[in-house]
Amino acid sequence: MIVDDLSSQDLSQCLAGPGLRLRTGPFVAAIRSRLPAVAQGIALHYGAHPVEGADGFADFHVQLAAPRNLRRWLHPQVFFRLDGESPFKPLPADQAFPMLEWGLNWCISNLCHQYLTIHAAVVEKSGKALILPAPPGSGKSTLCAGLIHRGWRLLSDELALIDPASGQLTPLPRPVSLKNESIEVIRRFAPAAVFNPAVHDTTKGTVAHARPPAASVRRADEPARPGWVVLPRFSSGAQTRLTPLPKARALMQLADNAFNYGLHGDRGFETLAGLIENAGCYEFTYSRLEEAVEVFDELAGRA
Repeated sequence: MIVDDLSSQDLSQCLAGPGLRLRTGPFVAAIRSRLPAVAQGIALHYGAHPVEGADGFADFHVQLAAPRNLRRWLHPQVFFRLDGESPFKPLPADQAFPMLEWGLNWCISNLCHQYLTIHAAVVEKSGKALILPAPPGSGKSTLCAGLIHRGWRLLSDELALIDPASGQLTPLPRPVSLKNESIEVIRRFAPAAVFNPAVHDTTKGTVAHARPPAASVRRADEPARPGWVVLPRFSSGAQTRLTPLPKARALMQLADNAFNYGLHGDRGFETLAGLIENAGCYEFTYSRLEEAVEVFDELAGRA
């Protein structure tokens, strides 16, 4: 069963009752919430994702709920709870769905150390993964969203999951988070992209999520081997430029963007060194998304 098989009423009742066991890549999250925005966001963005049985195993048990005191009426808020505890301060109620996304990212990056986890977007073409490690504001998610609407497979917008045993990238296809001007860039670039209503005044600015392609979700059990590590940088008015990056610098950038590199010790270093050894490494500057996609299509065509 997938989320799209549930009626709106069934989905809301499941979330309000025993919880929806939602599979995203290798993880299952048991999600509970009575908030309409959560049900609407899941229906819109997770339609192609599998739903596990109510008595099945879940990696995370999370809840999004309004406070029980007068603040729920005076200043509506939402809490994210993991196993009954709140790891974050509450946010305004209209940020309920973004908070679910941020909370799931936190659960994976802080608790799932069977993977070496890097803050990076990952897309794939012809069996080879393009890894885009970068800090916020680099244009990583914009580039990722552009590529997946031009035939690349989405593995993840935020978290590169590297299996130390195989060195391959494990897919985690979930909604793509876009901020501020990037939202309209992708609306124009990919008119068929499905967005939830933009949420304003978050700590990240204006945020909207784009639905992951159903084809990528259906292939969530297919890992990809690393092909390229590219450090993207959006610069208004800049010429599109892909330049080779020394492998030592590429390794340092991956390590700097890793959430749990230190926890993996020597094996973490060996995993990244093996990945870099077999990948093309580049720096990439762009201002025009159409040109950027053409560069990466050409790169994949040479593979």
